[in-house]
Amino acid sequence: MFIKNPEKDWYSDTKMVYSCQYHVIWCTKYRRKVLDEAIRERLHHLICSKQTELDFRVRASEIMEDHVHLILENNPKVPITRIVGLLKGYTSRILRDEFPQLKSRLPSLWTRSKFISSVGSVSLKVVKEYIEDQKSV
Repeated sequence: MFIKNPEKDWYSDTKMVYSCQYHVIWCTKYRRKVLDEAIRERLHHLICSKQTELDFRVRASEIMEDHVHLILENNPKVPITRIVGLLKGYTSRILRDEFPQLKSRLPSLWTRSKFISSVGSVSLKVVKEYIEDQKSV
């Protein structure tokens, strides 16, 4: 069942009704600006290709040269931390195989860290502080 609301989309199954959206950010190792246009396009495709398997939807995305912003909506049966961890591992493995220059420049594509906030509960200032803190990772 799908319930449409002007502000949110609500989903349900036999035991629950839910609407879970998260702002997710992760950065490249050492904040290196290695995500050129071709890599960004491929990364977006790889993330979207996992939506059905991991039971999430990409509501918005912005991939910069050194970090990824996503607004994800997921079924709460699959923890958002698991989705993000699997996306980071999967995309790192594929991108490093398809773009060998990533292997030569970085020991790993992504930092171990990630930023996850439920949508609407964090200010832009907090998001910016997190991104700035990643410069030292």
